[in-house]
Amino acid sequence: MKLNYRIVVFALAIVFGVFFSIPSLMQTQDGKKVNLGLDLQGGLHMLLGVKTEEAVKSRIKSIAASVKHFTERNDILIDSLKFDESAISFTILDTDDTKAIQKYLAEIEGAIVVIEGENISLSLTPEEIIRTEKQAISQAIETIRNRLDQFGLAEPIVARQGEEKILVELAGIKTQEEEQRARELISRAAKLELMAVDEDRAARVDNMSISDAAEYGDIILEDVKNSNLKYLVREIPILDGTMLTDAHVGFDQNNRPLINFTLNAEGAEIFGDFTGKSVGKRLAVVLDGKVYSAPNINERIGGGSGQISGNYTVMEAKDLSIALRSGSLLAPIYLMEKRSVGPSLGADSIKASMVALIGGFVLVIIFMLVYYRLAGVIANIALIANLFIILAVMSLFGATLTLPGMAGIVLTVGMAVDANVIISERIRELIYQGSSIHKAIEDGYANAMRAILDANITTLIAAVVLYAYGTGAIKGFAITISIGILASMLTAILGTHGVYEMLEKKIQKSKNNRLWFGIKG
Repeated sequence: MKLNYRIVVFALAIVFGVFFSIPSLMQTQDGKKVNLGLDLQGGLHMLLGVKTEEAVKSRIKSIAASVKHFTERNDILIDSLKFDESAISFTILDTDDTKAIQKYLAEIEGAIVVIEGENISLSLTPEEIIRTEKQAISQAIETIRNRLDQFGLAEPIVARQGEEKILVELAGIKTQEEEQRARELISRAAKLELMAVDEDRAARVDNMSISDAAEYGDIILEDVKNSNLKYLVREIPILDGTMLTDAHVGFDQNNRPLINFTLNAEGAEIFGDFTGKSVGKRLAVVLDGKVYSAPNINERIGGGSGQISGNYTVMEAKDLSIALRSGSLLAPIYLMEKRSVGPSLGADSIKASMVALIGGFVLVIIFMLVYYRLAGVIANIALIANLFIILAVMSLFGATLTLPGMAGIVLTVGMAVDANVIISERIRELIYQGSSIHKAIEDGYANAMRAILDANITTLIAAVVLYAYGTGAIKGFAITISIGILASMLTAILGTHGVYEMLEKKIQKSKNNRLWFGIKG
Protein backbone atom coordinates (compact mmCIF):
# COMPACT_ATOMS: atom_id res chain seq x y z
CA MET A 1 0.00 0.00 0.00
CA LYS A 2 1.36 3.39 -1.01
CA LEU A 3 1.55 5.81 1.91
CA ASN A 4 0.30 9.34 1.23
CA TYR A 5 2.06 12.41 2.56
CA ARG A 6 -0.81 13.28 4.93
CA ILE A 7 -0.52 10.12 6.99
CA VAL A 8 3.29 10.46 7.11
CA VAL A 9 3.08 14.05 8.39
CA PHE A 10 0.39 13.04 10.92
CA ALA A 11 2.49 10.12 12.19
CA LEU A 12 5.56 12.34 12.55
CA ALA A 13 3.48 14.93 14.43
CA ILE A 14 2.29 12.24 16.87
CA VAL A 15 5.85 10.97 17.42
CA PHE A 16 7.02 14.55 17.97
CA GLY A 17 4.19 15.21 20.43
CA VAL A 18 4.74 12.06 22.48
CA PHE A 19 8.55 12.35 22.55
CA PHE A 20 8.72 15.95 23.75
CA SER A 21 5.77 15.57 26.15
CA ILE A 22 7.34 12.73 28.15
CA PRO A 23 9.57 14.94 30.42
CA SER A 24 6.53 17.03 31.44
CA LEU A 25 4.12 14.10 31.83
CA MET A 26 6.56 11.83 33.69
CA GLN A 27 8.19 14.72 35.64
CA THR A 28 11.68 13.48 34.72
CA GLN A 29 14.79 15.55 35.37
CA ASP A 30 16.03 15.14 31.80
CA GLY A 31 14.70 17.10 28.85
CA LYS A 32 12.76 20.32 28.54
CA LYS A 33 9.54 20.62 30.50
CA VAL A 34 6.54 22.91 30.68
CA ASN A 35 6.97 25.47 33.45
CA LEU A 36 4.02 25.87 35.79
CA GLY A 37 2.81 29.40 36.43
CA LEU A 38 2.26 31.20 39.72
CA ASP A 39 -1.34 30.03 40.04
CA LEU A 40 -0.38 26.37 39.56
CA GLN A 41 2.80 25.93 41.61
CA GLY A 42 2.63 28.87 44.00
CA GLY A 43 4.97 31.84 44.21
CA LEU A 44 5.08 35.57 44.73
CA HIS A 45 2.90 38.31 43.22
CA MET A 46 4.02 41.93 43.64
CA LEU A 47 2.80 45.29 42.45
CA LEU A 48 5.56 47.91 42.48
CA GLY A 49 5.48 51.68 42.22
CA VAL A 50 8.23 53.88 40.74
CA LYS A 51 9.30 57.22 42.26
CA THR A 52 9.67 58.90 38.89
CA GLU A 53 10.48 62.31 40.39
CA GLU A 54 13.77 60.83 41.63
CA ALA A 55 14.68 59.97 38.03
CA VAL A 56 14.45 63.66 37.10
CA LYS A 57 16.65 64.58 40.06
CA SER A 58 19.13 61.88 39.06
CA ARG A 59 19.19 63.23 35.49
CA ILE A 60 19.98 66.73 36.78
CA LYS A 61 22.75 65.32 38.99
CA SER A 62 24.17 63.40 36.03
CA ILE A 63 24.24 66.58 33.92
CA ALA A 64 26.01 68.42 36.76
CA ALA A 65 28.64 65.65 36.89
CA SER A 66 29.15 65.80 33.11
CA VAL A 67 29.57 69.61 33.25
CA LYS A 68 32.17 69.18 35.99
CA HIS A 69 34.08 66.57 33.95
CA PHE A 70 33.91 68.69 30.78
CA THR A 71 35.25 71.82 32.45
CA GLU A 72 38.05 69.94 34.21
CA ARG A 73 39.16 68.16 31.02
CA ASN A 74 39.19 71.43 29.07
CA ASP A 75 40.79 73.56 31.85
CA ILE A 76 37.72 75.78 32.11
CA LEU A 77 37.42 77.40 35.53
CA ILE A 78 33.95 77.49 37.10
CA ASP A 79 32.67 78.22 40.59
CA SER A 80 29.57 77.57 42.71
CA LEU A 81 28.37 74.52 40.77
CA LYS A 82 25.06 73.67 42.43
CA PHE A 83 21.98 71.66 41.57
CA ASP A 84 18.57 70.87 43.00
CA GLU A 85 15.60 68.75 41.90
CA SER A 86 15.03 70.69 38.69
CA ALA A 87 18.08 72.75 37.66
CA ILE A 88 21.83 73.31 37.89
CA SER A 89 23.69 76.61 38.09
CA PHE A 90 27.31 77.72 38.12
CA THR A 91 29.52 80.72 37.51
CA ILE A 92 32.16 80.84 34.78
CA LEU A 93 35.33 82.63 35.92
CA ASP A 94 36.65 83.48 32.46
CA THR A 95 33.98 84.77 30.05
CA ASP A 96 36.21 83.80 27.10
CA ASP A 97 35.19 80.21 27.83
CA THR A 98 31.47 81.01 27.58
CA LYS A 99 31.19 79.98 23.93
CA ALA A 100 32.75 76.54 24.60
CA ILE A 101 30.42 75.95 27.55
CA GLN A 102 27.40 77.14 25.56
CA LYS A 103 28.23 74.76 22.70
CA TYR A 104 28.59 71.83 25.11
CA LEU A 105 25.32 72.55 26.95
CA ALA A 106 23.43 72.98 23.65
CA GLU A 107 24.14 69.32 22.86
CA ILE A 108 22.31 68.12 26.00
CA GLU A 109 18.92 66.80 24.92
CA GLY A 110 15.87 68.56 26.34
CA ALA A 111 17.85 71.27 28.15
CA ILE A 112 16.92 74.93 28.59
CA VAL A 113 20.13 76.97 28.97
CA VAL A 114 20.09 80.54 30.31
CA ILE A 115 23.30 82.62 30.20
CA GLU A 116 23.41 85.95 32.05
CA GLY A 117 26.95 87.27 31.94
CA GLU A 118 29.12 84.87 33.91
CA ASN A 119 26.11 83.09 35.48
CA ILE A 120 24.80 80.01 33.70
CA SER A 121 21.76 77.89 34.58
CA LEU A 122 20.24 74.80 33.00
CA SER A 123 16.87 73.14 33.47
CA LEU A 124 14.84 70.51 31.63
CA THR A 125 11.88 71.18 29.36
CA PRO A 126 8.47 69.84 30.52
CA GLU A 127 8.58 67.37 27.62
CA GLU A 128 12.01 66.12 28.71
CA ILE A 129 10.79 65.69 32.29
CA ILE A 130 7.87 63.55 31.07
CA ARG A 131 10.21 61.55 28.82
CA THR A 132 12.64 60.98 31.71
CA GLU A 133 9.83 59.77 33.97
CA LYS A 134 8.54 57.37 31.32
CA GLN A 135 12.06 56.15 30.64
CA ALA A 136 12.52 55.45 34.35
CA ILE A 137 9.55 53.07 34.31
CA SER A 138 10.62 51.32 31.10
CA GLN A 139 14.18 51.02 32.37
CA ALA A 140 12.97 49.65 35.73
CA ILE A 141 10.99 46.93 33.93
CA GLU A 142 13.98 45.97 31.78
CA THR A 143 16.41 46.05 34.72
CA ILE A 144 14.17 43.94 36.96
CA ARG A 145 13.65 41.46 34.12
CA ASN A 146 17.43 41.21 33.54
CA ARG A 147 18.08 40.63 37.24
CA LEU A 148 15.43 37.94 37.54
CA ASP A 149 16.69 36.18 34.41
CA GLN A 150 20.01 35.69 36.25
CA PHE A 151 18.24 34.74 39.50
CA GLY A 152 17.42 31.30 38.06
CA LEU A 153 13.62 31.43 37.96
CA ALA A 154 11.77 30.07 34.94
CA GLU A 155 9.73 32.63 32.97
CA PRO A 156 9.36 35.46 35.54
CA ILE A 157 6.60 37.88 34.55
CA VAL A 158 7.55 41.58 34.62
CA ALA A 159 5.11 43.96 32.95
CA ARG A 160 3.82 47.52 33.11
CA GLN A 161 0.43 47.93 34.77
CA GLY A 162 -1.20 51.29 34.28
CA GLU A 163 1.01 54.36 33.92
CA GLU A 164 3.45 54.06 36.83
CA LYS A 165 3.07 50.52 38.21
CA ILE A 166 5.01 47.32 37.55
CA LEU A 167 3.56 43.83 37.93
CA VAL A 168 6.00 41.09 38.97
CA GLU A 169 5.03 37.42 39.26
CA LEU A 170 7.60 34.85 40.38
CA ALA A 171 6.44 31.26 40.17
CA GLY A 172 8.28 28.67 42.25
CA ILE A 173 9.18 30.92 45.21
CA LYS A 174 8.42 28.59 48.13
CA THR A 175 10.32 29.79 51.22
CA GLN A 176 10.57 33.06 53.14
CA GLU A 177 14.32 33.13 52.41
CA GLU A 178 13.74 32.87 48.64
CA GLU A 179 11.05 35.55 48.82
CA GLN A 180 13.28 37.92 50.79
CA ARG A 181 16.19 37.38 48.41
CA ALA A 182 14.00 38.03 45.36
CA ARG A 183 12.53 41.20 46.87
CA GLU A 184 15.95 42.58 47.75
CA LEU A 185 17.30 41.81 44.29
CA ILE A 186 14.32 43.54 42.65
CA SER A 187 14.18 46.63 44.84
CA ARG A 188 17.90 47.26 45.20
CA ALA A 189 18.87 50.45 43.37
CA ALA A 190 22.44 49.14 42.83
CA LYS A 191 23.58 52.72 42.31
CA LEU A 192 27.37 52.73 42.29
CA GLU A 193 29.20 56.05 42.70
CA LEU A 194 32.86 56.87 43.16
CA MET A 195 33.05 60.08 45.20
CA ALA A 196 35.92 62.24 46.38
CA VAL A 197 36.31 62.61 50.16
CA ASP A 198 36.49 66.28 51.21
CA GLU A 199 39.82 66.05 53.04
CA ASP A 200 39.81 69.74 54.03
CA ARG A 201 36.71 69.39 56.21
CA ALA A 202 36.61 65.63 56.88
CA ALA A 203 37.80 66.02 60.48
CA ARG A 204 34.73 68.11 61.35
CA VAL A 205 32.15 65.73 59.87
CA ASP A 206 30.82 64.57 63.27
CA ASN A 207 29.95 68.15 64.21
CA MET A 208 28.56 69.12 60.82
CA SER A 209 24.88 69.24 59.84
CA ILE A 210 23.48 68.33 56.43
CA SER A 211 22.88 72.01 55.63
CA ASP A 212 26.45 72.89 56.69
CA ALA A 213 27.81 70.23 54.32
CA ALA A 214 25.59 71.48 51.49
CA GLU A 215 27.15 74.95 51.72
CA TYR A 216 30.46 73.41 50.65
CA GLY A 217 28.89 71.21 47.95
CA ASP A 218 29.25 68.14 50.17
CA ILE A 219 27.00 65.42 51.56
CA ILE A 220 27.38 63.22 54.64
CA LEU A 221 27.25 59.45 54.11
CA GLU A 222 27.37 56.58 56.60
CA ASP A 223 29.70 53.59 56.50
CA VAL A 224 27.91 50.39 55.44
CA LYS A 225 29.30 48.43 58.43
CA ASN A 226 29.23 51.13 61.10
CA SER A 227 26.47 53.75 61.06
CA ASN A 228 28.43 55.85 63.59
CA LEU A 229 31.28 56.24 61.11
CA LYS A 230 30.53 59.11 58.72
CA TYR A 231 32.21 60.45 55.61
CA LEU A 232 32.10 63.92 54.11
CA VAL A 233 32.17 63.52 50.32
CA ARG A 234 31.67 65.80 47.33
CA GLU A 235 28.02 65.68 46.24
CA ILE A 236 28.82 65.38 42.54
CA PRO A 237 30.40 61.95 41.96
CA ILE A 238 33.57 61.36 39.96
CA LEU A 239 31.68 58.69 38.00
CA ASP A 240 28.72 56.38 38.47
CA GLY A 241 27.41 52.93 37.56
CA THR A 242 26.33 53.98 34.07
CA MET A 243 29.99 53.58 33.10
CA LEU A 244 30.15 50.03 34.47
CA THR A 245 30.63 47.21 31.95
CA ASP A 246 31.07 44.18 34.21
CA ALA A 247 30.85 43.05 37.83
CA HIS A 248 31.65 39.63 39.23
CA VAL A 249 32.39 37.94 42.55
CA GLY A 250 36.01 37.58 43.69
CA PHE A 251 37.83 36.92 46.95
CA ASP A 252 40.44 38.88 48.91
CA GLN A 253 43.60 37.47 50.50
CA ASN A 254 41.55 36.31 53.50
CA ASN A 255 39.11 34.45 51.22
CA ARG A 256 36.32 36.94 51.90
CA PRO A 257 33.96 37.69 49.00
CA LEU A 258 34.18 41.01 47.19
CA ILE A 259 32.99 42.51 43.89
CA ASN A 260 35.40 43.17 41.05
CA PHE A 261 34.10 45.77 38.59
CA THR A 262 35.26 47.08 35.22
CA LEU A 263 34.55 50.50 33.68
CA ASN A 264 34.06 51.47 30.04
CA ALA A 265 36.61 53.56 28.13
CA GLU A 266 35.12 56.90 29.24
CA GLY A 267 34.92 55.80 32.86
CA ALA A 268 38.48 54.44 32.79
CA GLU A 269 39.76 57.77 31.43
CA ILE A 270 37.92 59.81 34.07
CA PHE A 271 39.03 57.40 36.82
CA GLY A 272 42.65 57.54 35.66
CA ASP A 273 42.67 61.36 35.43
CA PHE A 274 41.12 61.78 38.88
CA THR A 275 43.39 59.31 40.68
CA GLY A 276 46.42 60.84 38.96
CA LYS A 277 45.52 64.29 40.35
CA SER A 278 44.45 63.02 43.78
CA VAL A 279 47.41 60.96 45.05
CA GLY A 280 47.40 60.97 48.86
CA LYS A 281 43.66 61.61 49.07
CA ARG A 282 40.78 59.21 49.64
CA LEU A 283 38.18 57.92 47.21
CA ALA A 284 34.85 56.70 48.61
CA VAL A 285 33.23 53.69 46.94
CA VAL A 286 29.51 54.38 47.48
CA LEU A 287 26.72 51.91 46.78
CA ASP A 288 23.08 52.89 47.33
CA GLY A 289 24.08 55.82 49.50
CA LYS A 290 26.40 53.83 51.82
CA VAL A 291 30.20 54.00 51.87
CA TYR A 292 31.62 50.50 51.39
CA SER A 293 35.25 51.60 51.49
CA ALA A 294 37.33 54.77 51.28
CA PRO A 295 40.88 53.74 50.37
CA ASN A 296 43.82 56.13 50.01
CA ILE A 297 44.96 56.81 46.46
CA ASN A 298 48.66 55.89 46.37
CA GLU A 299 49.16 56.26 42.62
CA ARG A 300 47.32 56.80 39.36
CA ILE A 301 44.97 53.87 38.70
CA GLY A 302 44.67 52.98 35.03
CA GLY A 303 42.84 50.12 33.35
CA GLY A 304 39.41 51.13 34.63
CA SER A 305 38.88 48.43 37.25
CA GLY A 306 38.22 48.39 40.98
CA GLN A 307 36.79 46.47 43.91
CA ILE A 308 33.87 46.77 46.32
CA SER A 309 34.57 45.08 49.63
CA GLY A 310 32.02 44.56 52.36
CA ASN A 311 30.89 42.23 55.09
CA TYR A 312 28.62 40.00 53.02
CA THR A 313 28.19 36.32 52.18
CA VAL A 314 28.98 34.70 48.84
CA MET A 315 25.24 34.67 47.99
CA GLU A 316 24.90 38.37 48.84
CA ALA A 317 27.98 39.15 46.75
CA LYS A 318 26.53 37.15 43.86
CA ASP A 319 23.19 39.01 44.04
CA LEU A 320 25.00 42.36 44.25
CA SER A 321 27.08 41.55 41.16
CA ILE A 322 23.87 40.57 39.32
CA ALA A 323 22.28 43.89 40.27
CA LEU A 324 25.35 45.85 39.16
CA ARG A 325 25.64 44.00 35.85
CA SER A 326 21.94 44.51 35.13
CA GLY A 327 22.29 48.24 35.72
CA SER A 328 21.12 50.59 38.43
CA LEU A 329 17.53 51.76 38.65
CA LEU A 330 17.00 55.32 37.41
CA ALA A 331 14.38 55.78 40.13
CA PRO A 332 13.68 53.95 43.40
CA ILE A 333 10.83 51.45 43.43
CA TYR A 334 8.54 50.63 46.34
CA LEU A 335 6.19 47.79 47.17
CA MET A 336 2.50 48.64 46.75
CA GLU A 337 1.01 45.17 47.04
CA LYS A 338 2.35 41.70 47.84
CA ARG A 339 0.55 38.38 47.65
CA SER A 340 2.02 34.94 48.23
CA VAL A 341 0.40 31.88 46.66
CA GLY A 342 1.26 28.72 48.59
CA PRO A 343 2.18 25.44 46.86
CA SER A 344 -0.94 23.80 48.33
CA LEU A 345 -3.20 26.34 46.61
CA GLY A 346 -1.33 25.69 43.37
CA ALA A 347 -1.80 21.94 43.82
CA ASP A 348 -5.54 22.46 44.37
CA SER A 349 -5.71 24.53 41.17
CA ILE A 350 -3.93 21.80 39.21
CA LYS A 351 -6.25 19.12 40.61
CA ALA A 352 -9.41 21.08 39.81
CA SER A 353 -8.13 21.98 36.33
CA MET A 354 -7.15 18.40 35.54
CA VAL A 355 -10.56 17.11 36.68
CA ALA A 356 -12.27 19.63 34.38
CA LEU A 357 -9.93 18.91 31.47
CA ILE A 358 -10.02 15.10 31.72
CA GLY A 359 -13.76 15.02 32.49
CA GLY A 360 -14.62 17.16 29.49
CA PHE A 361 -12.20 15.26 27.28
CA VAL A 362 -13.66 11.84 28.22
CA LEU A 363 -17.23 13.03 27.60
CA VAL A 364 -16.25 14.35 24.18
CA ILE A 365 -14.52 11.07 23.29
CA ILE A 366 -17.55 8.99 24.33
CA PHE A 367 -19.95 11.19 22.37
CA MET A 368 -17.79 11.07 19.23
CA LEU A 369 -17.50 7.27 19.44
CA VAL A 370 -21.23 6.67 19.94
CA TYR A 371 -22.50 9.15 17.38
CA TYR A 372 -19.90 9.03 14.61
CA ARG A 373 -18.47 5.47 14.93
CA LEU A 374 -15.32 5.27 12.74
CA ALA A 375 -15.35 9.01 12.17
CA GLY A 376 -15.49 9.38 15.96
CA VAL A 377 -12.48 7.07 16.42
CA ILE A 378 -10.47 9.08 13.89
CA ALA A 379 -11.55 12.37 15.50
CA ASN A 380 -10.53 11.06 18.94
CA ILE A 381 -7.10 10.08 17.64
CA ALA A 382 -6.76 13.64 16.33
CA LEU A 383 -7.84 15.08 19.70
CA ILE A 384 -5.30 13.03 21.65
CA ALA A 385 -2.58 13.93 19.13
CA ASN A 386 -3.61 17.57 19.49
CA LEU A 387 -3.02 17.51 23.27
CA PHE A 388 0.37 15.86 22.88
CA ILE A 389 1.46 18.41 20.26
CA ILE A 390 0.39 21.36 22.45
CA LEU A 391 2.32 19.98 25.42
CA ALA A 392 5.34 19.15 23.25
CA VAL A 393 5.59 22.64 21.74
CA MET A 394 5.24 24.28 25.16
CA SER A 395 7.90 21.93 26.57
CA LEU A 396 10.27 22.55 23.68
CA PHE A 397 10.15 26.34 24.13
CA GLY A 398 10.03 26.26 27.94
CA ALA A 399 6.65 28.02 27.97
CA THR A 400 4.77 28.63 31.20
CA LEU A 401 1.41 26.95 31.74
CA THR A 402 -1.04 28.96 33.84
CA LEU A 403 -4.64 28.39 34.89
CA PRO A 404 -5.92 30.52 31.97
CA GLY A 405 -3.53 28.51 29.79
CA MET A 406 -5.28 25.31 30.84
CA ALA A 407 -8.58 27.00 29.99
CA GLY A 408 -7.06 27.70 26.59
CA ILE A 409 -6.32 23.98 26.17
CA VAL A 410 -9.94 23.12 27.02
CA LEU A 411 -11.13 25.72 24.50
CA THR A 412 -8.75 24.31 21.90
CA VAL A 413 -10.14 20.81 22.44
CA GLY A 414 -13.60 22.24 21.82
CA MET A 415 -12.47 23.91 18.60
CA ALA A 416 -10.72 20.73 17.43
CA VAL A 417 -13.93 18.77 18.08
CA ASP A 418 -15.88 21.41 16.19
CA ALA A 419 -13.61 21.00 13.15
CA ASN A 420 -14.00 17.22 13.22
CA VAL A 421 -17.79 17.49 13.64
CA ILE A 422 -18.03 19.81 10.61
CA ILE A 423 -15.97 17.38 8.50
CA SER A 424 -17.92 14.32 9.70
CA GLU A 425 -21.28 15.98 9.06
CA ARG A 426 -20.24 17.03 5.55
CA ILE A 427 -19.18 13.43 4.76
CA ARG A 428 -22.44 12.03 6.19
CA GLU A 429 -24.52 14.48 4.15
CA LEU A 430 -22.77 13.47 0.94
CA ILE A 431 -23.21 9.74 1.70
CA TYR A 432 -26.94 10.37 2.35
CA GLN A 433 -27.10 12.03 -1.07
CA GLY A 434 -25.65 8.90 -2.70
CA SER A 435 -22.01 9.88 -3.18
CA SER A 436 -19.36 7.17 -3.18
CA ILE A 437 -17.14 6.84 -0.10
CA HIS A 438 -14.14 8.30 -1.93
CA LYS A 439 -16.11 11.26 -3.31
CA ALA A 440 -17.83 11.86 0.05
CA ILE A 441 -14.48 12.04 1.86
CA GLU A 442 -12.81 14.31 -0.71
CA ASP A 443 -15.80 16.64 -1.15
CA GLY A 444 -16.51 16.58 2.59
CA TYR A 445 -13.07 17.97 3.39
CA ALA A 446 -13.24 20.46 0.52
CA ASN A 447 -16.65 21.77 1.66
CA ALA A 448 -15.63 21.95 5.34
CA MET A 449 -12.29 23.63 4.72
CA ARG A 450 -13.53 27.22 4.43
CA ALA A 451 -15.65 27.11 7.59
CA ILE A 452 -12.80 25.55 9.60
CA LEU A 453 -10.20 28.01 8.32
CA ASP A 454 -12.47 31.02 8.94
CA ALA A 455 -13.17 29.98 12.54
CA ASN A 456 -9.55 29.16 13.36
CA ILE A 457 -7.95 32.16 11.66
CA THR A 458 -10.30 34.67 13.32
CA THR A 459 -9.60 33.06 16.71
CA LEU A 460 -5.86 33.13 15.99
CA ILE A 461 -6.04 36.85 15.18
CA ALA A 462 -7.82 37.47 18.50
CA ALA A 463 -5.12 35.45 20.29
CA VAL A 464 -2.37 37.54 18.66
CA VAL A 465 -4.08 40.74 19.84
CA LEU A 466 -4.42 39.33 23.37
CA TYR A 467 -0.72 38.46 23.41
CA ALA A 468 0.32 41.87 22.08
CA TYR A 469 -1.69 43.92 24.57
CA GLY A 470 -2.22 41.51 27.46
CA THR A 471 -0.01 40.81 30.45
CA GLY A 472 0.83 37.77 32.54
CA ALA A 473 -2.00 35.25 32.54
CA ILE A 474 -3.60 36.78 29.43
CA LYS A 475 -0.40 36.19 27.48
CA GLY A 476 -0.34 32.59 28.76
CA PHE A 477 -3.88 32.06 27.53
CA ALA A 478 -3.04 33.59 24.14
CA ILE A 479 0.09 31.44 23.70
CA THR A 480 -1.71 28.21 24.61
CA ILE A 481 -4.70 28.83 22.37
CA SER A 482 -2.44 29.86 19.45
CA ILE A 483 -0.43 26.63 19.70
CA GLY A 484 -3.69 24.69 20.07
CA ILE A 485 -5.28 26.26 16.98
CA LEU A 486 -2.28 25.46 14.79
CA ALA A 487 -2.12 21.92 16.19
CA SER A 488 -5.86 21.33 15.67
CA MET A 489 -5.66 22.54 12.07
CA LEU A 490 -2.81 20.09 11.47
CA THR A 491 -4.60 17.14 13.08
CA ALA A 492 -8.16 17.86 11.92
CA ILE A 493 -7.47 18.91 8.33
CA LEU A 494 -4.30 17.03 7.42
CA GLY A 495 -4.12 14.15 9.90
CA THR A 496 -7.67 12.80 9.82
CA HIS A 497 -7.80 13.17 6.04
CA GLY A 498 -4.74 10.94 5.81
CA VAL A 499 -6.33 8.32 8.09
CA TYR A 500 -9.51 8.29 5.96
CA GLU A 501 -7.43 7.81 2.81
CA MET A 502 -5.55 4.94 4.44
CA LEU A 503 -8.80 3.17 5.46
CA GLU A 504 -10.82 4.07 2.37
CA LYS A 505 -10.45 0.74 0.51
CA LYS A 506 -11.29 -1.26 3.62
CA ILE A 507 -14.44 0.82 4.15
CA GLN A 508 -15.52 0.38 0.52
CA LYS A 509 -15.13 -3.41 0.71
CA SER A 510 -17.30 -3.74 3.85
CA LYS A 511 -20.90 -4.92 3.35
CA ASN A 512 -22.54 -1.96 5.11
CA ASN A 513 -20.00 0.82 4.85
CA ARG A 514 -22.51 3.48 5.90
CA LEU A 515 -22.31 2.19 9.49
CA TRP A 516 -18.65 3.25 9.60
CA PHE A 517 -19.95 6.84 9.66
CA GLY A 518 -22.82 6.21 12.09
CA ILE A 519 -25.46 6.07 9.32
CA LYS A 520 -28.08 3.37 9.75
CA GLY A 521 -29.61 1.58 6.81
